[in-house]
Amino acid sequence: MDRKLPARKDQTQYMINELLHIKYPVFQGAMARIATPEFAAAVSEAGALGIVATGDMTAAQVREAVLRTQELTDKPFGVNLMLMNPETPEIVKVLAELKPAAVTTGAGNPGRYVPELKEAGIRVFPVVASVALARRLERYGIDGIIAEGCESGGHVGEITTMALLPQIVQAVSVPVIAAGGVAGPDTMLAALAMGAQGVQVGTCLLVSEECPIHDNYKQAVLRAKDSSTVVTGRSIGAPVRILKNKMSTEYLRLESEGADLMEMEKLTLGGLGKAVRDGDIDTGSVMMGQAAGSLSEIRPLAAILEEMVCGAALEEEKLSRLTKGLCSNE
Repeated sequence: MDRKLPARKDQTQYMINELLHIKYPVFQGAMARIATPEFAAAVSEAGALGIVATGDMTAAQVREAVLRTQELTDKPFGVNLMLMNPETPEIVKVLAELKPAAVTTGAGNPGRYVPELKEAGIRVFPVVASVALARRLERYGIDGIIAEGCESGGHVGEITTMALLPQIVQAVSVPVIAAGGVAGPDTMLAALAMGAQGVQVGTCLLVSEECPIHDNYKQAVLRAKDSSTVVTGRSIGAPVRILKNKMSTEYLRLESEGADLMEMEKLTLGGLGKAVRDGDIDTGSVMMGQAAGSLSEIRPLAAILEEMVCGAALEEEKLSRLTKGLCSNE
């Protein structure tokens, strides 16, 4: 007797690049201190959706950053909005005026800002790390969900991409973009097979020629192995994945001893700037995802993105050949 496969939502009628009018269904992660207007514009020029990280910028600084990006590219790009920023209401007004193609959000609920952004024609994509949050945010009329697993660099949740992604795909009806652990054609294909309509990547772009980080940082990514990163800050509810180094080792020691928060924060103060700008990979906060272990060379953005997308298509063909005849309906 033929066994029926379990029913599954079909959300793959189109890829996210069709919605945003970009070449590839790929978002660039909003890496703090790294996702500058220049880098975002370069990513957009290479065919993906470049995203400007605003972090703790003022509304005036966001305006300057968006205008600078618009000077550098006529391709669609996005802006990441950190909702903990006290100037968020003013920043949203700036974005509604300047109209980037998309806004991604983190560190909060964007619900109150969605109508204003949507009215301006901006697509809204919150970053989430749980099914419950994805369901809640869908009610606000967002355009898609970025499902981010804990393999990613920087601030992380607790669930892996492979576990999180298919559950969010099943839970919502909007497009889902996979983030965390995606760094090449094989992992992109895996994300698409689990129902994603695009991917968001960061770590693999750290080793692009255009990425504005110190060469020491890039070399640290290339030297990384599968176990070269660690998550700090779990005990204080602010988990962050970074490279194992002297700073992270000392931070984890202090965490295990229940040290005062101020004492731990002294270790990380200015740490990202040390890594990005100064190339201090011993005491800096060197953010990268677990996929760093799969990266081996510095290449142009265009080459990285083309191999990822076109390679995924080739991997799909190979998989189809390998599995041909295994299913009863073939």
